[in-house]
Amino acid sequence: MTDAATFPVDDGWRQTHLGRLLGHAMRRFDQRVLQLMAHDAEVPLALSNLAARGQVSAAHIHITRHLAVQGARLQELAESAGMSKQAMGKLVDQCEAWGLVTREADGRDGRAKLVRFTPTGLAWLRGFQRAVIQAEAELKQAVSPEVATVIALGLEAYASA
Repeated sequence: MTDAATFPVDDGWRQTHLGRLLGHAMRRFDQRVLQLMAHDAEVPLALSNLAARGQVSAAHIHITRHLAVQGARLQELAESAGMSKQAMGKLVDQCEAWGLVTREADGRDGRAKLVRFTPTGLAWLRGFQRAVIQAEAELKQAVSPEVATVIALGLEAYASA
């Protein structure tokens, strides 16, 4: 067993390891996407106001990233986002109250519901796409297109391994 007295004093590695850097980069990227959406005239006004006031969080982005345009069951959506069904259910409840999504009967199973984007939600999704494209362009400008390509290829290879 290692105690504090025998643990190395230099623990700066905790601030600079790759996982931490990836987390910071993802938060920065998501914050920029939400900031761009807050100022997008084509995003429904009520939703852009929520984003501008910080009411929409990176957690809500999980629905935007993972909900298929044709819809998905809550369990499928939660699995895709790497979240529990209960946590995703709370996000869906909030997004449903905001008019982003709706729950509809699943034609394949009368007991199940499909979560689908509303027309307002599809407008939000188009705004999300524009914001992601802009945030990616800003990243490329900040680190160079070549470095951004290497980052993307590396992350894709790592995620699929």
